[in-house]
Amino acid sequence: MTTTVPGTYTPAPGAAPLPRMIAAQAALETKMLLRNGEQLLLTVVIPTLLLVLFSSVDIVDTGKGKSVDFLTPGILALAVMSTAFTGQAIATGFERRYGVLKRLASSPLPRWGLMTAKTASVLVTEILQIILLTAIAFALGWSPHGNPVAVFLLLILGTAAFSGLGLLMAGTLKAEATLAAANLVFLLLLVGGGVIVPMDKYPSGVQDVLGLLPISALSDGLRDVLQHGAGMPWGDLGILGVWAVVGLGAAGKFFRWE
Repeated sequence: MTTTVPGTYTPAPGAAPLPRMIAAQAALETKMLLRNGEQLLLTVVIPTLLLVLFSSVDIVDTGKGKSVDFLTPGILALAVMSTAFTGQAIATGFERRYGVLKRLASSPLPRWGLMTAKTASVLVTEILQIILLTAIAFALGWSPHGNPVAVFLLLILGTAAFSGLGLLMAGTLKAEATLAAANLVFLLLLVGGGVIVPMDKYPSGVQDVLGLLPISALSDGLRDVLQHGAGMPWGDLGILGVWAVVGLGAAGKFFRWE
C-alpha cells in the first residue's frame, strides 16, 4: 500500500525568484539580438569590416605608428555605441510599438527588472564584440598598452551613457522615427566622433564641440590608454559620467511603455 504525504504534489503557483526572472529575460534578450540580422550587421559586421579595411589600406592618415593601434580603440567605442545605443534603441522602439513592453510590464517581472535584463543583454553582447574585435586587432598587429581598470571604467560608463540615450529615444519617439534617427546618429558619430578620422583633422572650434560627445570621450579615452599608455583619463570619464546621468535620468522620467 502506497502512502501519500499530504502536500507532496500540491501545486505552488507563484512568480520565480527575481534574480532567476531577470537572468531568463536577459538570456532571451541576448538570443533575440544575436538572431537579428540587422543587429548583427550593426554590432559585428560593420565594426569588423571597418577595422580590417582601414588597418590594411592607407585611406585615412592616422598619424605616427601603426594604423591598427589608432583604429582599434575607436572601433571598440563604435561597438559599444552600436549595441548600447543604436541596436537597443531600434529593438526597444519596435517592442514598444507592437505592445511587447506593455505585456512584459504586466508580468511578475518589474519594470526595473526588465531594464536590468536589457542592460545585462547589452553587456553580454559587448563582451562578445570586444573578444572578437580584440582577436582580429591582434592578428593585424595591434600592440595595446595602459591600465585595464581605466579601460573597464571607460567601457562601463560608455555603455551607461549610450544605453540611457538609446532608451530615451526608444521610449519617446515612434518606432519608425527611432529607426531613422538611431541610424542617422550612428553614421554622424562614426564620421565625427574620432572613431576613424583623428580629431585634429577638424578645425579647433569644431574639435571643442565634438570632444563633448560621448563617442568622442569614449574613443579618445580608450586611445589615450591603449595607444599612448596614459593614466586614468578623468576628463573623458567625467564627460561619459555626465552623459550617463543625464541619459538614464531622462529615460527613467520620460520613457513611455505604450
